[in-house]
Amino acid sequence: MKTKHIVLWSFLLLLNLSYAQTDSIKLNDSINNQLLNTYNKKIAELEQQRIDDSIKKASIDEQLKNLSTADNLKKIALQKELDDLNNKEVIRLQEKKKRIDSLKLTAKPFAVKGFFNDTLFLIYNRLGSFSANERANAISTRIHDIADQIITSKDSLSIIKTESSSDIVMGENIIMSVTENDAIWNNSTTDALAQEYKIIIENAIKVYKDETSFSTLAKEIGLAILVIILLIIALKYLNKLFKWSSEKIIEQEGNWITGIKIRNYTLFDAKSQVQLFTSLNTLIKWLVIAFIIYIALPILFGIFPWTKNFAETLFSYILNPLKKMMLGVWNYLPNLFTIIVITIVFKYILRGIKFLKIEIERDQLKLPGFYPDWANPTYQILRVLLYAFMFILIFPYLPGSDSPIFQGVSVFLGFLFTFGSAGSLSNVIAGLVLTYMRLFKLGDRVKIGDVVGDVIEKNLLVTRIRTIKNEIISIPNSTVMSSHTINYSSETNDKGLIMHTTVTIGYDVPWKKMHEALLTAADRTHLLLKDPKPFVLQTSLDDFYVSYQINAYTKEANKQATIYSDLHQHIQDCCNEMGIEILSPHYRAARDGNMITIPANYLDKDYIAPSFNVSVKNENK
Repeated sequence: MKTKHIVLWSFLLLLNLSYAQTDSIKLNDSINNQLLNTYNKKIAELEQQRIDDSIKKASIDEQLKNLSTADNLKKIALQKELDDLNNKEVIRLQEKKKRIDSLKLTAKPFAVKGFFNDTLFLIYNRLGSFSANERANAISTRIHDIADQIITSKDSLSIIKTESSSDIVMGENIIMSVTENDAIWNNSTTDALAQEYKIIIENAIKVYKDETSFSTLAKEIGLAILVIILLIIALKYLNKLFKWSSEKIIEQEGNWITGIKIRNYTLFDAKSQVQLFTSLNTLIKWLVIAFIIYIALPILFGIFPWTKNFAETLFSYILNPLKKMMLGVWNYLPNLFTIIVITIVFKYILRGIKFLKIEIERDQLKLPGFYPDWANPTYQILRVLLYAFMFILIFPYLPGSDSPIFQGVSVFLGFLFTFGSAGSLSNVIAGLVLTYMRLFKLGDRVKIGDVVGDVIEKNLLVTRIRTIKNEIISIPNSTVMSSHTINYSSETNDKGLIMHTTVTIGYDVPWKKMHEALLTAADRTHLLLKDPKPFVLQTSLDDFYVSYQINAYTKEANKQATIYSDLHQHIQDCCNEMGIEILSPHYRAARDGNMITIPANYLDKDYIAPSFNVSVKNENK
């Protein structure tokens, strides 16, 4: 349930980030529109100022013409006022240019489209009640309308200069008006920009008429048919070529195609290898066919002027991603070199630490208080920490590392790893603690909880034990930490392990005789040591018997089952040899007329079972 909540929370976080990006885009558009509105209002004010100043200038010019030559004072005053208006005009133009330059980075232009959906030039600003988009569409429509009206003369278009604009006209029809604002947007003058647009329109009309002439269309159709024929021929022979190669592959089964073997493992037999090669042959065939068609279509589309944009679009599907990839790789090279340097440095640091680990494991390098079996786990811990530190250093240089989506996914994966591996982490921590506690090592005979056996593997997650019945039991390290552990092997080599077993014998047997029997049995047992000497402890005096415990040392802790079995056999033999009956705990024997429980081969040859004793009482006496 917690995991579901975490996944839901992370999904909402990513969704919130995406909405934040959308809101950011909308906010940028809103700011851009606000700037454009402010610009349009200011331009309108400046335009009104220009009109007012123009009227004043015209009035002053008229007054200057009407003044007599003797009225010098009036003439000087009017000239000064006219100079002020000219200076004001210069300031107005500078302010307008400054505002337009500040909008060039964010303003969206609209294209005036030619006859083949190509872009002739761009419109940035509105004119009167027409927005920039409406102006571009209107100019495009007028250009298309006049194309059929121009028959031969290239100079049918002309420029008429007005007070506020330069108009490109054909006859009485105005194609477009080039204003002062258009000139500032294009860093030009009104007359120069109008002349440039006029030439562009005339060339577009000429190209349109040339491309749509009967002779040109006939050539283009013939060329298109030729391309289609060549494409069909190429596809036909390609199909034959790959069919021939497929047949050759099948023919080579058992010859040079004999299968793939890795040592004694057959990865592919001959038949499977042939199927693999024929599948690859088919895949390559379709890839080549797709590539040829992809190349042929842009060529075919590029023949006709109406479909040239399709050709450019198809090529751009491959060229643009390749261009972006190459630019991305080129721009990323400094970061890539940084990552490579960091990786190499950490690689050699790890090599140095690994060398020290090997030396400590071989006992060539001795550190006070540091055991050789700590070397490998310590190396693994340091390696993980160094890799984590290396990733922290590399992370800022990864492409897209500063992206909110990238960071959101990183947080999401972190949550999944933390909460989804809580149990595993507890086992890992327990494994580290067990390593440094040195409770046991590989090969030790141990008892963990109720499990007894030899340690055959210990890692960060589990400890594996082989029991005396060859059962492999895997115990999680967290369980090992929470259980008591008995290590039978840790002191075996130095002090020896004491093997002990208890025999209960009745009080009728002298204790010295029983001690002798047990010590003799221990002495006969092969894997028990003679030195230190075995010893007997009387552990309890119970109601029906005495508990005798035989203790003996051994160096073979991993063979306890065999040792105990041999010891028990020898105890039976020694007791029988010394005439001691093992009758405990609640064994009762009637000796009159009953055979003794000792096996017959341990009894004297003249042993006779006792007779029954019968007592007769005479009641009459």
